[in-house]
Amino acid sequence: MLPDYHIHTKLCKHAEGDVSDYKDVARKRGIPEICFTDHMPSADGYDAPHRMEMSQVQSYRSMIIDIQGDSVPDVLLGIEADFYEGCEVFLRQWLPLQNFDYVLGSVHYIQGWGFDNPSERHIWDSVNVTATWQAYFDLIERLANLRLFDAISHFDLPKKFGHRPSDNNLKEMAKPVLDCIAKNDMGLELNTSGLRRPVSEIYPSHLILSLAFERGIPICFGSDAHRPDEVGNDFDQALKLACETGYTHYFRISQRKKKLTPLPETL
Repeated sequence: MLPDYHIHTKLCKHAEGDVSDYKDVARKRGIPEICFTDHMPSADGYDAPHRMEMSQVQSYRSMIIDIQGDSVPDVLLGIEADFYEGCEVFLRQWLPLQNFDYVLGSVHYIQGWGFDNPSERHIWDSVNVTATWQAYFDLIERLANLRLFDAISHFDLPKKFGHRPSDNNLKEMAKPVLDCIAKNDMGLELNTSGLRRPVSEIYPSHLILSLAFERGIPICFGSDAHRPDEVGNDFDQALKLACETGYTHYFRISQRKKKLTPLPETL
Protein backbone atom coordinates (compact mmCIF):
# COMPACT_ATOMS: atom_id res chain seq x y z
CA MET A 1 0.00 0.00 0.00
CA LEU A 2 0.88 3.66 -0.28
CA PRO A 3 1.19 6.07 2.66
CA ASP A 4 -1.90 8.08 3.52
CA TYR A 5 -0.91 11.70 4.11
CA HIS A 6 -4.29 13.28 4.79
CA ILE A 7 -6.16 12.18 7.91
CA HIS A 8 -8.28 14.24 10.30
CA THR A 9 -9.15 13.89 13.98
CA LYS A 10 -12.24 14.65 16.01
CA LEU A 11 -10.64 17.90 17.15
CA CYS A 12 -11.76 19.48 13.86
CA LYS A 13 -15.37 19.01 15.03
CA HIS A 14 -16.49 17.19 11.86
CA ALA A 15 -14.54 13.91 12.09
CA GLU A 16 -15.03 10.88 14.31
CA GLY A 17 -13.01 8.14 15.96
CA ASP A 18 -9.84 8.08 18.04
CA VAL A 19 -6.45 8.45 16.38
CA SER A 20 -5.65 4.89 17.47
CA ASP A 21 -8.64 3.69 15.42
CA TYR A 22 -7.19 5.28 12.28
CA LYS A 23 -3.85 3.65 12.96
CA ASP A 24 -5.52 0.25 13.50
CA VAL A 25 -7.32 0.45 10.16
CA ALA A 26 -4.11 1.48 8.42
CA ARG A 27 -2.28 -1.49 9.92
CA LYS A 28 -4.99 -3.93 8.87
CA ARG A 29 -4.89 -2.55 5.31
CA GLY A 30 -1.12 -2.79 5.07
CA ILE A 31 -0.56 0.97 4.87
CA PRO A 32 3.08 1.61 5.82
CA GLU A 33 2.77 5.21 6.99
CA ILE A 34 0.06 7.72 7.87
CA CYS A 35 0.12 11.43 8.54
CA PHE A 36 -2.51 13.25 10.55
CA THR A 37 -3.23 16.62 8.95
CA ASP A 38 -6.07 18.13 10.91
CA HIS A 39 -7.27 21.66 10.21
CA MET A 40 -5.01 24.33 11.63
CA PRO A 41 -6.49 26.59 14.30
CA SER A 42 -6.95 30.26 13.51
CA ALA A 43 -6.03 33.24 15.62
CA ASP A 44 -8.87 35.38 14.30
CA GLY A 45 -11.90 33.09 14.54
CA TYR A 46 -11.79 32.01 10.89
CA ASP A 47 -14.06 29.01 10.27
CA ALA A 48 -14.13 28.10 13.97
CA PRO A 49 -16.82 25.37 13.61
CA HIS A 50 -14.54 23.27 11.40
CA ARG A 51 -11.16 23.27 13.16
CA MET A 52 -9.43 22.81 16.48
CA GLU A 53 -9.04 25.68 18.92
CA MET A 54 -5.66 27.29 19.46
CA SER A 55 -5.76 25.91 23.02
CA GLN A 56 -6.01 22.36 21.61
CA VAL A 57 -2.80 22.35 19.57
CA GLN A 58 -0.79 20.69 22.33
CA SER A 59 -3.54 18.10 22.80
CA TYR A 60 -3.42 17.39 19.07
CA ARG A 61 0.34 16.99 19.21
CA SER A 62 0.14 14.70 22.24
CA MET A 63 -2.57 12.52 20.64
CA ILE A 64 -0.30 11.82 17.69
CA ILE A 65 2.89 11.35 19.71
CA ASP A 66 1.10 8.84 21.95
CA ILE A 67 0.49 6.46 19.03
CA GLN A 68 3.92 6.83 17.47
CA GLY A 69 6.33 4.00 18.09
CA ASP A 70 7.83 0.85 16.66
CA SER A 71 4.62 -0.70 15.38
CA VAL A 72 3.50 -0.34 11.78
CA PRO A 73 2.34 2.01 10.39
CA ASP A 74 4.70 4.87 11.06
CA VAL A 75 2.75 7.91 12.23
CA LEU A 76 3.64 11.47 11.21
CA LEU A 77 2.46 14.76 12.66
CA GLY A 78 1.16 17.18 10.07
CA ILE A 79 -1.35 19.96 9.59
CA GLU A 80 -3.76 21.16 6.92
CA ALA A 81 -3.07 24.87 6.88
CA ASP A 82 -5.95 26.75 5.28
CA PHE A 83 -5.15 29.88 3.31
CA TYR A 84 -7.67 32.72 3.41
CA GLU A 85 -7.73 36.51 3.17
CA GLY A 86 -5.65 38.05 5.95
CA CYS A 87 -3.94 34.89 7.21
CA GLU A 88 -0.41 35.56 5.95
CA VAL A 89 1.05 37.22 9.06
CA PHE A 90 -0.20 34.47 11.34
CA LEU A 91 0.99 31.69 9.04
CA ARG A 92 4.48 33.16 8.74
CA GLN A 93 4.78 33.48 12.52
CA TRP A 94 3.10 30.26 13.65
CA LEU A 95 3.87 27.51 11.14
CA PRO A 96 7.69 27.55 11.29
CA LEU A 97 7.59 27.10 15.08
CA GLN A 98 5.50 23.91 15.09
CA ASN A 99 8.00 21.27 13.92
CA PHE A 100 5.50 19.42 11.76
CA ASP A 101 6.55 16.57 9.47
CA TYR A 102 4.25 17.79 6.74
CA VAL A 103 2.29 20.96 5.97
CA LEU A 104 -0.59 20.65 3.54
CA GLY A 105 -1.99 23.83 2.03
CA SER A 106 -5.63 24.26 1.07
CA VAL A 107 -8.27 26.85 0.21
CA HIS A 108 -11.89 26.42 1.34
CA TYR A 109 -13.22 29.98 1.22
CA ILE A 110 -13.50 32.67 -1.45
CA GLN A 111 -14.36 36.07 0.06
CA GLY A 112 -16.11 34.42 2.98
CA TRP A 113 -18.01 31.88 0.88
CA GLY A 114 -17.43 28.26 1.83
CA PHE A 115 -17.70 27.09 -1.76
CA ASP A 116 -17.30 23.39 -0.87
CA ASN A 117 -19.71 23.48 2.06
CA PRO A 118 -22.97 21.63 1.27
CA SER A 119 -24.96 24.22 3.20
CA GLU A 120 -23.63 26.94 0.85
CA ARG A 121 -23.88 24.93 -2.34
CA HIS A 122 -26.83 26.97 -3.61
CA ILE A 123 -24.58 30.00 -4.11
CA TRP A 124 -23.05 28.25 -7.12
CA ASP A 125 -26.34 28.88 -8.95
CA SER A 126 -25.79 32.65 -8.86
CA VAL A 127 -22.05 33.01 -9.60
CA ASN A 128 -19.93 32.97 -12.72
CA VAL A 129 -18.30 29.55 -12.60
CA THR A 130 -15.19 30.47 -14.58
CA ALA A 131 -14.61 33.65 -12.56
CA THR A 132 -15.03 31.67 -9.34
CA TRP A 133 -12.38 29.17 -10.39
CA GLN A 134 -10.05 32.04 -11.30
CA ALA A 135 -10.55 33.59 -7.85
CA TYR A 136 -9.80 30.21 -6.29
CA PHE A 137 -6.61 29.73 -8.31
CA ASP A 138 -5.50 33.25 -7.41
CA LEU A 139 -5.66 32.24 -3.75
CA ILE A 140 -3.78 28.99 -4.41
CA GLU A 141 -1.03 30.97 -6.13
CA ARG A 142 -0.75 33.33 -3.17
CA LEU A 143 -0.58 30.31 -0.89
CA ALA A 144 2.23 28.76 -2.92
CA ASN A 145 4.25 31.97 -2.99
CA LEU A 146 4.41 32.01 0.81
CA ARG A 147 6.78 29.00 0.56
CA LEU A 148 5.43 27.63 3.86
CA PHE A 149 3.77 24.48 2.53
CA ASP A 150 4.92 21.08 1.28
CA ALA A 151 2.00 20.25 -1.01
CA ILE A 152 -1.41 21.43 -2.18
CA SER A 153 -4.47 19.48 -1.13
CA HIS A 154 -7.48 18.74 -3.40
CA PHE A 155 -6.16 21.14 -6.04
CA ASP A 156 -9.40 21.35 -8.05
CA LEU A 157 -11.76 21.39 -5.05
CA PRO A 158 -14.30 23.78 -6.70
CA LYS A 159 -15.49 20.86 -8.88
CA LYS A 160 -16.93 19.14 -5.78
CA PHE A 161 -20.57 19.68 -6.77
CA GLY A 162 -19.95 19.40 -10.51
CA HIS A 163 -19.37 23.05 -11.39
CA ARG A 164 -16.46 23.42 -13.83
CA PRO A 165 -15.19 25.76 -16.52
CA SER A 166 -14.40 24.46 -20.00
CA ASP A 167 -11.25 22.37 -20.35
CA ASN A 168 -9.57 25.16 -22.29
CA ASN A 169 -10.34 27.74 -19.62
CA LEU A 170 -9.30 25.33 -16.88
CA LYS A 171 -5.93 24.69 -18.53
CA GLU A 172 -5.22 28.38 -19.01
CA MET A 173 -6.09 29.14 -15.38
CA ALA A 174 -4.24 26.17 -13.91
CA LYS A 175 -0.97 26.49 -15.82
CA PRO A 176 0.43 29.59 -14.08
CA VAL A 177 -0.57 28.21 -10.67
CA LEU A 178 1.18 24.91 -11.38
CA ASP A 179 4.22 26.83 -12.63
CA CYS A 180 4.28 28.60 -9.27
CA ILE A 181 3.94 25.31 -7.36
CA ALA A 182 6.82 23.83 -9.34
CA LYS A 183 8.99 26.92 -8.84
CA ASN A 184 8.45 26.73 -5.08
CA ASP A 185 9.31 23.00 -4.88
CA MET A 186 5.89 21.96 -3.70
CA GLY A 187 4.02 18.73 -4.32
CA LEU A 188 0.47 17.86 -5.29
CA GLU A 189 -1.80 15.48 -3.42
CA LEU A 190 -3.94 12.85 -5.14
CA ASN A 191 -6.95 13.12 -2.86
CA THR A 192 -9.42 10.26 -3.15
CA SER A 193 -12.19 11.95 -1.16
CA GLY A 194 -13.54 13.36 -4.44
CA LEU A 195 -14.78 9.87 -5.23
CA ARG A 196 -17.01 10.18 -2.15
CA ARG A 197 -18.40 13.55 -3.23
CA PRO A 198 -21.04 14.46 -5.83
CA VAL A 199 -18.37 14.93 -8.52
CA SER A 200 -17.23 11.29 -8.08
CA GLU A 201 -13.70 12.06 -9.24
CA ILE A 202 -10.27 12.13 -7.63
CA TYR A 203 -8.72 15.53 -6.92
CA PRO A 204 -7.06 16.58 -9.22
CA SER A 205 -8.47 15.45 -12.55
CA HIS A 206 -6.41 13.66 -15.18
CA LEU A 207 -6.20 16.92 -17.14
CA ILE A 208 -4.66 18.86 -14.27
CA LEU A 209 -2.46 15.99 -13.17
CA SER A 210 -1.06 15.79 -16.70
CA LEU A 211 -0.11 19.47 -16.50
CA ALA A 212 1.54 18.82 -13.13
CA PHE A 213 3.50 15.89 -14.58
CA GLU A 214 4.76 18.08 -17.43
CA ARG A 215 6.17 20.45 -14.81
CA GLY A 216 7.85 17.76 -12.72
CA ILE A 217 5.61 18.35 -9.70
CA PRO A 218 5.90 15.38 -7.30
CA ILE A 219 2.80 13.67 -5.93
CA CYS A 220 1.63 11.96 -2.77
CA PHE A 221 -1.63 10.30 -1.74
CA GLY A 222 -4.31 11.24 0.76
CA SER A 223 -7.73 9.87 1.65
CA ASP A 224 -8.89 12.99 3.52
CA ALA A 225 -10.27 10.52 6.03
CA HIS A 226 -12.77 11.84 8.55
CA ARG A 227 -13.64 8.33 9.75
CA PRO A 228 -11.27 5.43 10.43
CA ASP A 229 -12.82 3.27 7.70
CA GLU A 230 -11.86 5.86 5.08
CA VAL A 231 -8.11 5.49 5.58
CA GLY A 232 -6.47 4.47 2.30
CA ASN A 233 -9.81 4.35 0.48
CA ASP A 234 -9.59 4.04 -3.32
CA PHE A 235 -5.80 4.28 -3.43
CA ASP A 236 -5.85 1.65 -6.18
CA GLN A 237 -7.73 4.13 -8.37
CA ALA A 238 -5.34 6.94 -7.44
CA LEU A 239 -2.37 4.75 -8.31
CA LYS A 240 -3.94 3.92 -11.66
CA LEU A 241 -4.48 7.63 -12.37
CA ALA A 242 -0.89 8.44 -11.46
CA CYS A 243 0.52 5.70 -13.67
CA GLU A 244 -1.73 6.56 -16.61
CA THR A 245 -0.51 10.15 -16.36
CA GLY A 246 3.12 9.05 -16.55
CA TYR A 247 4.24 9.16 -12.94
CA THR A 248 6.70 6.50 -11.82
CA HIS A 249 7.49 7.89 -8.34
CA TYR A 250 5.73 9.54 -5.42
CA PHE A 251 7.16 11.30 -2.41
CA ARG A 252 7.39 10.31 1.20
CA ILE A 253 8.17 12.96 3.76
CA SER A 254 9.56 13.44 7.25
CA GLN A 255 10.54 16.66 8.99
CA ARG A 256 9.50 18.58 5.87
CA LYS A 257 11.99 16.72 3.65
CA LYS A 258 10.64 14.84 0.61
CA LYS A 259 12.10 11.60 -0.72
CA LEU A 260 11.01 10.19 -4.08
CA THR A 261 9.97 6.53 -3.98
CA PRO A 262 9.02 4.23 -6.87
CA LEU A 263 5.32 3.64 -7.30
CA PRO A 264 4.18 0.05 -6.81
CA GLU A 265 2.89 -1.72 -9.89
CA THR A 266 -0.38 -2.58 -8.19
CA LEU A 267 -2.13 -2.48 -4.82
